[in-house]
Amino acid sequence: MSQLLPLLTLLAGLAVTLALFTLLARHVRRRGTAGGALRGAMAAHDEAWHGTAADSYYELQVQADRKAPLPDDRWRRGTRSGRSRSGHRP
Repeated sequence: MSQLLPLLTLLAGLAVTLALFTLLARHVRRRGTAGGALRGAMAAHDEAWHGTAADSYYELQVQADRKAPLPDDRWRRGTRSGRSRSGHRP
């Protein structure tokens, strides 16, 4: 029995750790606080090991923070040269 005591101690510790992680995951899902922390951790990892992934992350953050689309004359509605008011070509 004394030979099984270290193994049982290790398994009990593993079971307690898994139970705590399960409770933590349930708490985080309920409150919705996992997104920012996980995103920040992955951004740090990508910056260290994958330079292009970090660049993409920062570009996506800039796009998400942008309040209004940039003005572009190509997307405005209205008449163009060569088109009538109804939008049909003559």
